[in-house]
Amino acid sequence: MNEQDIQVHIQQLVSTLHAHNRSYYILNDPQISDYEFDMLLKELEALEAQYPQFADANSPTKRVGGDLTKKFQTKKHRIPMLSLSNSYSEQEIIDWAERCQKTLEEASEFVCELKYDGVAIGLRYLNGQLQEALTRGDGEQGEEVTTNVRTIRTIPLQLQGDFPPDFEIRGEIFMPQQNFEQLNLQREEQGEQLFANPRNTAAGTLKLLDSKEVAKRGLDCYLYGVHGLTDHAKGHFEAVQAAQKWGFKVPDPAARMIEKTSTIEGIMDFIHYWDTHRVNLPFDIDGVVLKVNSYFQQAELGLTAKSPRWAIAYKFKTQQVETILESVSFQVGRTGAVTPVANLKPVQLGGTTVKRASLHNADQMQKLDLCISDTVQVEKGGEIIPKIVGVNLKQRKSELRIPFIDCCPECGSSLVRQQGEAQHYCPNELGCRPQVTGKIMHFISRKALHIDGLGEETIELMYAKNLIKNPLDLYSLTFDQLLALDRMAEKSANNLLQSIATSKQIPFERVLFGLGIRFVGETVAKKLAQHFGHINALIAATLEDLLAVDEIGEKIANSILAYFSNPINLTYTEGLQSVGLQFESAQKSKKSDLLAGKTYVISGTFETFSRDELKELIELNGGKLGSSVSAKTHFLIAGANMGPAKLQKATNLGVTLLSENDFIKIISN
Repeated sequence: MNEQDIQVHIQQLVSTLHAHNRSYYILNDPQISDYEFDMLLKELEALEAQYPQFADANSPTKRVGGDLTKKFQTKKHRIPMLSLSNSYSEQEIIDWAERCQKTLEEASEFVCELKYDGVAIGLRYLNGQLQEALTRGDGEQGEEVTTNVRTIRTIPLQLQGDFPPDFEIRGEIFMPQQNFEQLNLQREEQGEQLFANPRNTAAGTLKLLDSKEVAKRGLDCYLYGVHGLTDHAKGHFEAVQAAQKWGFKVPDPAARMIEKTSTIEGIMDFIHYWDTHRVNLPFDIDGVVLKVNSYFQQAELGLTAKSPRWAIAYKFKTQQVETILESVSFQVGRTGAVTPVANLKPVQLGGTTVKRASLHNADQMQKLDLCISDTVQVEKGGEIIPKIVGVNLKQRKSELRIPFIDCCPECGSSLVRQQGEAQHYCPNELGCRPQVTGKIMHFISRKALHIDGLGEETIELMYAKNLIKNPLDLYSLTFDQLLALDRMAEKSANNLLQSIATSKQIPFERVLFGLGIRFVGETVAKKLAQHFGHINALIAATLEDLLAVDEIGEKIANSILAYFSNPINLTYTEGLQSVGLQFESAQKSKKSDLLAGKTYVISGTFETFSRDELKELIELNGGKLGSSVSAKTHFLIAGANMGPAKLQKATNLGVTLLSENDFIKIISN
């Protein structure tokens, strides 16, 4: 055969093996024996070795791994991977569904599916070929693990059918229980430490540097979240069905792994079914996920700062164990909140050894009525730190109750508790060590000012030596002061000073996040920076001004007002400005009053602008955004597929309707 014939033969082998792989792993309907499959694969391997110029990055031979990776590159998600709001209450799920229907002002369908206990993954396909695989990371950016993902046989490398030319699909990579048990059996025979649980093992496997080792562990994957599919499906359920036709392993409706319902009763039936039957699954789930099906209605409901309003997760109650309460200690956070923590006799829970459990606050301690040496019931319940949920009174040995403290365990200040607050607080924010050092650690963190070369121990040492009392003091540190610190060499000192100088270029929204205002996370800080444009405008903002910002409620607004009403905080902020930190948003330096005094509501889908772009244009030109049509709405910008109920309400209230072109003409003027 000449080279052209060889290339064609390789392509035919690739197509044949992809088809057989799908039949075996996706459809559970093998067409040839394992021996025949292996012979075809070996033939392809030999040809690719002899003619590497004809080998494809998504060849079936990549399933066995073999590439070594020195590190995983961090990449930004094209669409942020948001987390879901979690609930353990059926009533909260009912309230969520009713709230969705009330906001939409029309009937809606819901999709119920399993909440897999694994690792979130996003896969991008170009022209039917697997292009890139990113972990969730922090939601904004993740690590590229494409080489390792190619070894997972249930993830197609080549699609079939009428798929979009460029789209992303998301799902969950997990380790089946049988594979986990087999892996631990091998490790036990070899005298190696056993893995704790399938979820952690899947996460660790996905980050192995040798893809050949990844291939040996038998990871699996369900894919269910398709992005960029508005031309192929009107809703989530239909998108999953389309993805199955392209070759993806998706949740099986016949096995009740995914269902569509139009009633709350249907949602509850799905939850109750899987709360009982999850023990029969060959993999772990920790709850179910509920979504509004229609893509249009999802856009109508929108997002909060951290999660979509159109989806929620119901989590099953987790494993519970009993152990002995040995003592209670009290921790002070950077906001001054005092949290009681139970110190326990070590016990195994969910694959990890638990020594501590959160008691949350004084009310929770009083509710539990804890005594020293009590036998307590502990569960994780979705918390990073496990929590005590009850006391075995039959095992009580002492009546010595544990009181909540009156004074700060760090500085001795009398604790305060504001009306409506669950936590007690230490008011000595400028003199209480964990508050001061905690605020500095927050300020220098990667999502804030990102100052390298400073760890918790170094911050504590600098505070003890009176070098820093707040983040502003970092900008007056000298080389000699740093060099005098333990374990601080010349190179480290220079690098730290350079990192501090570089932080002056960090954009406004991250500096605002770094201030550590209560309830102002990174997403809220970004919205505030974009809306007000300059710190002085934010400082001067009224409650009404703050509430006009998208997704800012009274709780956040009042916290901001309280922060900037404190003269000490104003002086601190002015000091940060004077040393050169960025307190103006480049994106908001120019703004007109073209739309001032008018409230706009956006509904439907648009051709020229996305909904977020329309919102930004309205705000840039002085207009206000409304979340729903009301008597205060001046204009409704109506796109395609707008809900009839919203249109009728706008008509009844006499709200002026604008098309996308109408709005463009106004902006152009």
